[in-house]
Amino acid sequence: MASGAVALIPVFIFIVMITVVYMRLTRKCYPRGSQLIAVSEFLTYTMDKFLNEMAREKPIRFTLHTLMLATNNYSNMLGSGGFGSVYKGTFSDGTIVAVKVLNGSSDKIEEQFMAEVGTIGRVHHFNLLRLFGFCIEGNIRALVYEYMGNGSLDKYLFNKNKALGFKKLQEIAVGTAKGISYLHEECQQRIVHYDIKPENILLDDNLCPKVADFGLAKLCNRENTHITMTGGRGTPGYAAPELWMPFPITYKCDVYSFGMLLFEIIGGRRNLNINLAEESKEWFPRWVWIKFDSGDLNDMITECGIEENDKEMAERMVKIALWCVQYKAEMRPVMSVVVKMLEGSEEIPQPVNPFQHFMDSSFPVQSVQTSEIDTSFTSGSSLTTSKPGTLNATPIMSKQGIQIASSQD
Repeated sequence: MASGAVALIPVFIFIVMITVVYMRLTRKCYPRGSQLIAVSEFLTYTMDKFLNEMAREKPIRFTLHTLMLATNNYSNMLGSGGFGSVYKGTFSDGTIVAVKVLNGSSDKIEEQFMAEVGTIGRVHHFNLLRLFGFCIEGNIRALVYEYMGNGSLDKYLFNKNKALGFKKLQEIAVGTAKGISYLHEECQQRIVHYDIKPENILLDDNLCPKVADFGLAKLCNRENTHITMTGGRGTPGYAAPELWMPFPITYKCDVYSFGMLLFEIIGGRRNLNINLAEESKEWFPRWVWIKFDSGDLNDMITECGIEENDKEMAERMVKIALWCVQYKAEMRPVMSVVVKMLEGSEEIPQPVNPFQHFMDSSFPVQSVQTSEIDTSFTSGSSLTTSKPGTLNATPIMSKQGIQIASSQD
């Protein structure tokens, strides 16, 4: 009997050891008491952090007091204009912002405020200025944006110092085109900006461009080919013809404005300069077409101060600009194709004269007959001519979003 009891001792010890190990493993897998509370608090903190980050993706409503503290009572003005004034500010977490305080007639303020919050407030893209939030308090309407340390593009384009090289300007053109393309083609509702110009292209600390100022912007359904508008929009010199003439309005008015911006990037000057000695150079886009049409484009590029290694890119930009500013909107490419053309991944058809509608005998330019246009592409496709003066669009043209209008239109 005693020997049997002795034999059971090892078994008992083994059972005790298994029990101890099991209890320890159970405690690790299923914490109790304070351990359960700690895990619960951690999960709550993580979820709160996640929800807060999600909330920051949408525009925040700031109080007037918060903005006064951030801007040190609006003591550092960055600029002002007809829309209002912009002040630099810093939040308590170190985030630097630009605060635009709107002013003017109450109707205009409300319209601009709703346009900006209703468009840029709902989208995010690397090449679009981010709207952090807004303030509505009393008669105050303010918009809070990310701060752009290098200001607007016009300060660099029209500066005699030429601080930016042509390669960097080309990168800025590509980034700007990508931002507009996103608005037109990738948003749930198409957004038309209506006011693309150098003053509305802002540069961050790395000189990356961001499209800004959506005070004239408008949402439109993709199913609607034409846009209903009340009142004029855009800036003279950049606004498409359909914005100031009784023509149907489409999103391609932004393509026209981008084309005018491209001309200014190429020339490093304002498109209109009435102080020049040569009258033919007063309006730069038309002078570019004259040079292009006469085969003197290389001389024009040299006269603009563009270096030899940038001339090929400059020539591409000239052709793209001439397509973008076509008088008829249906002949302009879509912005996603403009991006590909700028990046060199898409061939560019030979441009037709975009200024034929107002060229007169004072400019000795022979009108380009469509039957004489060399429009062959490296892919082997081409524009076919059925009769002089009429062009038929090929699949490549359709792919590029360019439709050829008949001469009778």
